[in-house]
Amino acid sequence: MFDLHPQFDDHLSGQTAFAPLHVIDDKPSISVVGLGYVGAVSTACLSSLGHHVIGVDIDTNKVACIANGDSPIHEHDLDRLLRDGVDGGLISATADLVQAVVDTNVTFVSVGTPTGADGGCDHSYIEAAARAIGEGLKHKTDFHVVVMRCSIPPGVTMNFMAPIIEEASGKVAGVDFGVCFNPEFLREGVAVEDFYAPPKTVIGANDDRSAAIMTRIFEAVDENPIVTSIETAEMVKYVDNVWHATKVCFANEVGRLCKPLGVDSHDVMDVFVQDTKLNLSPYYLKPGFAFGGSCLPKEVRAVAHIAKEAGVSLPMIESLGVSNATHIERAVEMARETGAKTVGVLGLAFKPGTDDLRESPILEVIAALNTEGVNVVIHDPAITPDTPLDGQLAYVRHGSAGLQSLAKDLPHMMRADCADVVANADALIVTHANDLYRQAIKDAGDKPVIDLVRINAQTTPNANYNGIGW
Repeated sequence: MFDLHPQFDDHLSGQTAFAPLHVIDDKPSISVVGLGYVGAVSTACLSSLGHHVIGVDIDTNKVACIANGDSPIHEHDLDRLLRDGVDGGLISATADLVQAVVDTNVTFVSVGTPTGADGGCDHSYIEAAARAIGEGLKHKTDFHVVVMRCSIPPGVTMNFMAPIIEEASGKVAGVDFGVCFNPEFLREGVAVEDFYAPPKTVIGANDDRSAAIMTRIFEAVDENPIVTSIETAEMVKYVDNVWHATKVCFANEVGRLCKPLGVDSHDVMDVFVQDTKLNLSPYYLKPGFAFGGSCLPKEVRAVAHIAKEAGVSLPMIESLGVSNATHIERAVEMARETGAKTVGVLGLAFKPGTDDLRESPILEVIAALNTEGVNVVIHDPAITPDTPLDGQLAYVRHGSAGLQSLAKDLPHMMRADCADVVANADALIVTHANDLYRQAIKDAGDKPVIDLVRINAQTTPNANYNGIGW
């Protein structure tokens, strides 16, 4: 935690006059708060881009290391960069955060955010740093940008850190000083390499001036940064790391399954990762509705069964079906919450452009509503009351409970005209994205719409228009 440095007493009493050492130009001067892993690497690499950098920490050993051009951590090439920065007059270090803020144009906050006693995020280091930053800003007249880089829950930057800085400085975020969130994506051991060739550069900003300053800082390593909201940038950091953890667990479960079957798991995964169209791509990675169809549900069950027969526990793979069922149940709950006596469903097949109903997740929703006495009317461009179901029923007799229970009633629920569904329904559920259904939603007026595919990407959720995950 950043305690007030002995020199801070003078700052607090207003007895010390301050003058910024640098003005914002092509190379803003930067103070880096917290000289741990991220802070030390950032200090070295930013100086190599020509920025004057002041490293700040309450740990005097870290401050001494940085000031002498020595790395406080073991990281390839970091010592060289720090020595070059110190020798070139671009790197200095101090325990005086207030003065460092006064002497720079931008402050990167890289303090620790350990797990708290309740399992959440401990904000005490952020609070202490924010108060000192605010004290520094109190003595400045030029625009200063404060950049949070810690892993924190969405909302902490603007709802926790920024108000503390405002209180301590008497200034207004977004007007007198800027606030950004800039997650780092540095892998230990190759962090320097990752800094110069980042997988992406994300700048969360709520004002154009701060975004422009941050873009200028990183343009030497990434000409096309992703500029987004602060809250999105905060969440991206968590999502990235949870996804990496998911990949590790997935690969390990594949290994545990392959071994008793006599299959080389590394050979399997070497083939798996060569598919960059589906396996390693944006495909399947947009929040929407549950998975379905003739392959995914069946094969998830099959793998779980193989593992059980082999005496292998695969908690992650085994829980996929549970997660999928939970998603389907949420759609049922949302339909119930509308209070509709007649629900219109736009899209019945498990995906657009097909008449394949095998384990289409919307069938489970329809079956549940039908059992509860809700009238359901359905439209699908590829399906009519005459679409044969016998072959599909035989295929899923041990899989899709929804299709089994609806076999007799489904033809009577189908409507050939989409407008008929809209006119007769009290609420709509949309499972396919196409222009016909986009117009249907407009024609629905104020009727509740449960959009499971985010058919209109720019639509803001409201009381009558919502998705499960947005």
